[in-house]
Amino acid sequence: MQYQNLEDLISHSSSSRRFFLSLPVPVQRKLHERHSGYIHNALELHARVDALNRQQYLETLGGWR
Repeated sequence: MQYQNLEDLISHSSSSRRFFLSLPVPVQRKLHERHSGYIHNALELHARVDALNRQQYLETLGGWR
């Protein structure tokens, strides 16, 4: 099912809400601030979280140089 945005998704999908609330607060904030309008279903929510995790990992690697 498609929703208008992240807020709509977590308001109407209990499994998406549980997943979202299991995330660290900084990740929750980033999703709300930068990605909310691009998340319309659970698959997109998981994909955005994966992308944020990959980005954070790559930034960590870059800091080791």
